[in-house]
Amino acid sequence: MNPKILIIGACGQIGSELTTKLRHIYGDNQVVASDISYNNLDIVNSGLFEILDAQDYASLKICIEKYEINTVYLMAAMLSATGEKYPMKAWDLNMNSLFHVLNLAKEGFIKKVFWPSSIAVFGPTTPKVNTPQYTVMEPSTVYGITKQVGERWCEYYFNKYNVDVRSIRYPGIISHKTLPGGGTTDYAVDIYHKALSDGHYECFLTEETELPMMFMDDAIKATVDIMQAPTESIKIRSAYNLAAISFTPREVAESIKKQLSDFTISYAPDFRQDIADSWPKSIDDNEARKHWNWSHEFDLDAITNEMLTNLEKKTLQNS
Repeated sequence: MNPKILIIGACGQIGSELTTKLRHIYGDNQVVASDISYNNLDIVNSGLFEILDAQDYASLKICIEKYEINTVYLMAAMLSATGEKYPMKAWDLNMNSLFHVLNLAKEGFIKKVFWPSSIAVFGPTTPKVNTPQYTVMEPSTVYGITKQVGERWCEYYFNKYNVDVRSIRYPGIISHKTLPGGGTTDYAVDIYHKALSDGHYECFLTEETELPMMFMDDAIKATVDIMQAPTESIKIRSAYNLAAISFTPREVAESIKKQLSDFTISYAPDFRQDIADSWPKSIDDNEARKHWNWSHEFDLDAITNEMLTNLEKKTLQNS
């Protein structure tokens, strides 16, 4: 099947870089980007683009029929920290958009769906070290609840209606191309911005808060890999554990100091600390590595080098 792709939430942190990658692989005319506004002109101007509300079933169906879409990447979501401020909005956006896409697939309008889950499905009772694929999931955030429920619905639609839906549990994602998007792990993006602009960062987590993290290039690679994998290789239809590295704010600061020796960090934990404390420290992703040959490329120092180099370039271009 030659994919004709719709990306919903294409202007977001992951969506924007995924759009660029998929256009590179399949061609600009094969990938339709969509979002609720024109807030990322690079994405808007580099190929087909539609204004689309993921909660509007009729508009979504019209767009899919107009472009003869057969593959949907549903990247629109309200993330963890923002979701705690607006719980009902987070529930409505995260769940309604998923139901619309799954129902369109059930009705035969879509052949393949990617929907991202998250380590937020885990909670305080989950084993924190090398969290297994199958384990206790009692999420304590609205975002985590929507992701856990979403996983169950994905698996249900596969088992009941044979919908080819694929999912991975993203850890914290680090990127130099987009600004932090309201997630608890976003400190690991903001710290690089502040290291260059201020020489100091005040972290909203404690120095020893260890969380699973991943460079954006690896996250995009995983997303493409799972969607390109043969159907018979995808043996888990809820969501796959996905991992690269785990680190603490102190370790990021030490990595930054190797390049910026005057950099300093202080700590002022806020409500996001409770969220972080409910999440795993490290993830066991053996099933993803075994079933569809997942592997990551970037360690912490490689991430730091990519972040500082590219953010410095961007600053020079804008000055």
